[in-house]
Amino acid sequence: MKKQHKTYSNKTSPKLPSAKTVFTTPIHFLAFGFGSGLSPIAPGTAGTLAVIPIYLLMQPLDILSYSILTLIVCITGIWICGISSQRLGVHDHGGIVWDEFAGYLITMIAAPQGWQWVLIGFVLFRIFDIWKPWPICVVDKRIGGGFGIMFDDIIAGLFALLGLQGLALLLEYYKL
Repeated sequence: MKKQHKTYSNKTSPKLPSAKTVFTTPIHFLAFGFGSGLSPIAPGTAGTLAVIPIYLLMQPLDILSYSILTLIVCITGIWICGISSQRLGVHDHGGIVWDEFAGYLITMIAAPQGWQWVLIGFVLFRIFDIWKPWPICVVDKRIGGGFGIMFDDIIAGLFALLGLQGLALLLEYYKL
């Protein structure tokens, strides 16, 4: 699902970045998830797929190190997404996917090992990010700037984290 574009100006159409702009401007390169946000179809899903290799590199870390790196991604994301959004003149442009990076990394905190968990985490995060149940929908509509761009995906990541850990506990309890 493509994000709605809210402009910072009175222009009728939002300023959309070219691939050249994304790949030559460091802030856009990061905000657009190393270019994954340029996908013409489901850029949020493309961004979430792009973070999986990063997750796999972080997976062997102890929980404290993993959590600190994820927190850094979240905090820097407020600045990265805010600046990119301002430069584009569009609030929460659909191609800005750094927030998906943060949300997926949150989802995967202390996740069990195995590709099935990588996939389950991906599906759960995308469901909550697209569906936007309360309070995610409120945050998405009412909080602006870089914090608003990041915060709805952080909450979606927390919901997906609870779902993933709950499923893991159920499977362990019933020895499935």
